[in-house]
Amino acid sequence: MFSQAMNGDYAAVIDYSTVHLAPAVISATIGLAVIFMGYLVAKYASRIISGPICRKIDETLGRFIGKMTFYVIVVGVTVAVLSKLGAPLGGLAAVLAAAGFAVGLAFQGTLSNFAAGVLMMVFRPFKVGDVINAGGVTGKVNEIDLFTTTLDTPDNRRIIVPNSSISGGTIENISFHPHRRVEVLVGVDYSADLDETRAALESAVGKFDMIIVKGDGRGSAVVLANLGDSSVDWKVRVWVASENYWSVMENLTAEVKRQLDSASISIPFPQLDVHISREGESELAARPRTRPARRDGYETPLSRAS
Repeated sequence: MFSQAMNGDYAAVIDYSTVHLAPAVISATIGLAVIFMGYLVAKYASRIISGPICRKIDETLGRFIGKMTFYVIVVGVTVAVLSKLGAPLGGLAAVLAAAGFAVGLAFQGTLSNFAAGVLMMVFRPFKVGDVINAGGVTGKVNEIDLFTTTLDTPDNRRIIVPNSSISGGTIENISFHPHRRVEVLVGVDYSADLDETRAALESAVGKFDMIIVKGDGRGSAVVLANLGDSSVDWKVRVWVASENYWSVMENLTAEVKRQLDSASISIPFPQLDVHISREGESELAARPRTRPARRDGYETPLSRAS
């Protein structure tokens, strides 16, 4: 065909373009258009499917199902188009299997992150919006992806943690329960009366009676905890809603200080008493004192003896 075209005979070129090239280009264009339409349908379907799940069930599960729906539709449409165009999918599958094996060996950490992401989606130790302490980071969960989890810290930093780092360690879900116990530790002087101290601490607790959660295992308590080295240690405990934890912690600490000051009960500083015994000083004074030999120049005791 090319030799004929070089000799000026373009009939073969026109015939090849008409019979073979043009249909192939048209089929490829249609295939790309179908894949593009499949991409748009996948995005729309993932949004439609994940929306009700996020609103009515769980946002984390809804996002996960939405992404899986998107990938399944895109891959399915692409494979169908390639099959329709006559692509050798059997050989392609073998190549992809070999490539997948090699990629799996090269990206073991990535695959472990993927497996950890799937496990977290299934067992759901936390969800989007929870405040957790995991992977050495404390923050609010913004998004749980297949490979990473995105956290927002209290000082407004965005941190992306690999899923394997989270699933492989201890996960503390701080906001899981609706109630939390605030505990304030305080030490008072040994000279303070126990009954007066308890009354002052209970008076501090009474200031928060309106927001304390009542019920079995809840409420408030003033506990005599320990007889320390320098103070009598108490624990002031109140149960509040989780969203009020930090504000109650600060205000209760301040109120405990005010009530103790009003009752003239001091909070002692750590102190250490040291007792020095003078026994045996007369014996030490009676012992003869020996003076070291005097050195003249470079003369040594050995040279003087000789």
